Formats: sequence, C-alpha cells, structure tokens
Amino acid sequence: MALFPFTGCAGTSRIPTRAGQLTPGSQAKVFLAGTRKGAPEQDIKLAVRNAAEAATDFSWLSKGDAVFIKPVINSGNPYPATTSPTAIAAMVGILKEKGAGRVIVGDMSGVEYLRFSQTSLSGSTRALMASSGIAKAVQTSGAEMHCFEEGGWNAFYEDLAAAGSNWKHGLMMPNILKEVQHIVLMPRCSRHILAGSSLGLKAAVGYWRHDTRLEYHRDAATLQEKTAEANTVSTLCAKQRLVISAADKLLTTFGPDRGYAFEPDNGLIIASDSVVAHDMVSLAWLLENRRMIPASERDGFIDTSKIVPRLANHVVTSWLGGWGPALASETMRKNSLNTIWDDRVLNHSHEILGGVPVILLESVNSTLPEDLKHRLGTMTTIPA
Repeated sequence: MALFPFTGCAGTSRIPTRAGQLTPGSQAKVFLAGTRKGAPEQDIKLAVRNAAEAATDFSWLSKGDAVFIKPVINSGNPYPATTSPTAIAAMVGILKEKGAGRVIVGDMSGVEYLRFSQTSLSGSTRALMASSGIAKAVQTSGAEMHCFEEGGWNAFYEDLAAAGSNWKHGLMMPNILKEVQHIVLMPRCSRHILAGSSLGLKAAVGYWRHDTRLEYHRDAATLQEKTAEANTVSTLCAKQRLVISAADKLLTTFGPDRGYAFEPDNGLIIASDSVVAHDMVSLAWLLENRRMIPASERDGFIDTSKIVPRLANHVVTSWLGGWGPALASETMRKNSLNTIWDDRVLNHSHEILGGVPVILLESVNSTLPEDLKHRLGTMTTIPA
C-alpha cells in the first residue's frame, strides 16, 4: 500500500518558497466516464463504477477495513449544490462489494447554516443531509452517517500542514478519521463566490472545527493558498485513496450553495488517485460549461464582482468569530477564472505538491465524446 496515495504528498515535509512557476511534475491519470443528459440512476451508478474501478484496483482495501466517504454538504440544497446522492450510493455499494466493513459518510456544513463553538451549537448537518437527499442515499445503501459537530467541541484533534505553510495553527480535524483506514473524497463541480471554485482541494474545509475555519477566513489574504496547504495534513496524505466527482450537473455561477445549475448534454464522472490532477480536469470542465450557459446567466454582477467576495468574507468571519475579528480580517482577493492557470488554489498546489501533473486522460466508456476529451486535455496541458 502506498503511504502517500495522491501525487506529490510525499514531498510536503516543508512547503517551498518559490512561487509563480509552472514546473511539470509526474504523470497522473484521470479517468472519465461519460453520461447522457437525463440518464437514469442506474446509468449514473454504472458510470461511477466504471470510473472508480479504472482509477484504482482497490488493493489498498483489506476485508473489514473502515472507509470514510467525504462528500460536500455545505448546505441542504440538492445536487449539484451538494454531492450527488446517486454517486454516493454507488460508491458505498462498490466499497462494500470490495470487502469494506464500516462505510461512513460524513461532513460538517457551512457556517451560514451551522454555528458551532465550545459552548453552543445551532443548526444540523444531519438535517441538511436529509433535505439534500444524501441521508436517504446513505441509509438505503447501508452506510453510516456521521456529522462532526454532534460529537462536541472536543471530538476533534490537531493535524499539521506541511512546515512553511500560511497556517498559524494546526488544523482541527474530526476524531472519526482516526477510526478509519481509508478516505474516499467525493466533491462536486461548482463555482464558489470566495475561492473561485469548489472542487476536491476546497472540500477539506468541511472537516474543520470552527476555530480553524475562523483562521481561514480571518487571514483572508492567503485563503486560496491555505486551501491547497490544508491538503498536506498527515491524515489526508496517509489515508486518502480516491477522488471521484459526479459532474453530470454543475453549479456554474455564484456558489457554493446557490447559482445556475446546468446539466450539459454530455456529463462526466471524474476519478483519480491525485486530488490535484482531479481538480485540474474538474476546473476545466467547470470552465467549459460556463461557456455553454445562457448569456443572461454568464456574467452576473454577484458572480464576477471583486467587491462582493470581500464583503461576503467579512460576513462569514463575523459568523465564525464575531464582528471584532470580522472588522480586523484581511482583504480577500478573488482571482479570475478564465483558464485553470488563473486559479490560485491549483497554482499553489502545484508549487507544494510536486509540480504540475502531466495529465493523462482515459475514457472508461463509449459515452464520452472524443472531441470533449481532447478539449479537456488541451485545457489541462501546461501552456507553451
């Protein structure tokens, strides 16, 4: 079993100080299963299986092992504002078939819907899992639900990002991760008003206790860089095996909870053992679909404004720590996303996780159009 299952994690004992370089790294395969618009649930599940089984042989999974599935349940809104319930059910079934014992699906929702401190709790991830349709998928597939806040403030442990990161403190991660041998990350493909996009690297936020989230938003000048650096904590380096997204629907504007939900004629399931490679392709797919949505939706003020994210981040900081930290918080700069090379989260991940993966795209079914695969390949190749 590989100790560092996603590309470059083995090289993160200290974060390098270089910046702005696009240095080619090692090859990384990303597997794509095509889907048709309006495809029935069984077709989506088959596409998830095809992509997952192409991306890994599951040799890391011993009989009886516990596996944690990390979706994105930042709100109670349905997919694509949250992870696809159909994809989650498919992944639970695959893991159980391969010999997993406990399969646990869990997250902690966004601060707009859940406030959590040492002395108080309001809101419920469990309720949002129900309203998004994820709870039903988890229950009917035979997995467990786990909502981090339900264990209380002390149900978290400190994990450290690689030395030299922008984090001033360790990241407070949920204790449940100590009880599992493996993690499967199941993000969605979405725009995000603050970070630019919500893909695999950004999904790490859902693990954190609210004091960690406060530092993240208060020290907002490096929010994107801290997003990448959060994926260097030892737990994720040691246990994350697979990153797989259903992207047959996308939240193409605004985000993370609301925006224009678009279902293209040809959808994708995206799978890789490299979170960075996965996100390069997922972001390319998001940009490809943003070009296809109606012009009236494409360039809305809230979606493109540089001022709105700054104000929104102050509000989020106030929810996490009060108006004192909010007023003292750093200015957040949202980057443009015309190409994947504009994204600060990905650019920093390339600097700290072994360079820019050389993406090898592989089709796993006949539903994926060859010209689409070619376009995504061009979009994820380092520009000359």
